Amino acid sequence: MRLVVCVDRDDDLGRKAGVAGPVVGRTSVLDAAIRLGTADPEDADTNAIFAAVHLRDELEASGETAEVVVLTGDAKVGYASDRRVAEEFEEVLARFPGAHVHLVSDGAEDEHLYPILASRTKIDGTHRVYIRQSPSIESTYYTVLSALKDPKLRQKTVLPLAIVLLILGVAAAGGVIFWGIIGLAIVLGVYLIFWTFDVDEAIIDSIRSASSDIRTGSVAFGFGLFAIALVGVGFQAGYNAYVGHPESIPLARLLLFLNASLIWWLTGGFVWECGRALRRYFVRGRLPASFPIATTSIVGIGAVLYGVVYLVQYLEGLTGNTQLLAIIATIVIGLSLITGAAVLSQYLKSRSASPEAPPATAT
Repeated sequence: MRLVVCVDRDDDLGRKAGVAGPVVGRTSVLDAAIRLGTADPEDADTNAIFAAVHLRDELEASGETAEVVVLTGDAKVGYASDRRVAEEFEEVLARFPGAHVHLVSDGAEDEHLYPILASRTKIDGTHRVYIRQSPSIESTYYTVLSALKDPKLRQKTVLPLAIVLLILGVAAAGGVIFWGIIGLAIVLGVYLIFWTFDVDEAIIDSIRSASSDIRTGSVAFGFGLFAIALVGVGFQAGYNAYVGHPESIPLARLLLFLNASLIWWLTGGFVWECGRALRRYFVRGRLPASFPIATTSIVGIGAVLYGVVYLVQYLEGLTGNTQLLAIIATIVIGLSLITGAAVLSQYLKSRSASPEAPPATAT
């Protein structure tokens, strides 16, 4: 048995055509493709689905038993969509045990899921679908305009340009071009950091989680507010230490800022993890396995950071009562705790992923 699998990672079928995955069978898949093509004729997933049906028909014509399947992910491409695709794939494999798989893709985004699918069964090959386009300038212009209608692409391309024009326009109107360029560099730097590490999605998820915690009366919300307050106290303590020594050199004042702030920031991280652990405890009746890993990592990171701060102070001659051996011991202990937390995390992951041994049978 061979399965021809097409992956709609961003769930265009669900969002645009109202089709829930997984879609199994030639008739159902063709109907889904027609509904998606009717809802959005320019969606590339439509062509990929038709290509999957075509490949299925070719396999049937060659005398093999084949079936076509469409897996759908989530509009929020990433962990959530990949987990949903994996769950649907396992559901399909339960219906067709021992099947070999051909993966049909319309681009590198779907092929990103290849290792996830390959970890669950044998994949015989990948078929990439290319859309034929006219090479003329008019066609290219139309293609670019059509692509910019995609909200995801617009956020990644148009938004930075809009920020540049907005800041430069305000700076020009105020006659402060120099400060406008500085502000532009800072804003774009922050934006690129947010984009690279998906900080914006993390903030949105945190807001949604906080809203859910408020409605359900979860203890995590109170702990989260307290943790944020501790971070603010850390900034205030560091600022007081910074401005309290105007006679010191800038490096010494910066180290004083870090020395006064770190303990509050680390405490805030510990309080945050305690809130998450208590929420899981009240829901499932046990603390999560990640709690000791997170707390150990926080202590280890704190030891390393304090060790580095004291080491810089020692090397710059900014303090005379700090012993070098104590500094090195603090850094080594911190690195050991971080390494131990990583080893424990990998151990717990391997133990949860390993299948249980089958019961022995008498002969």
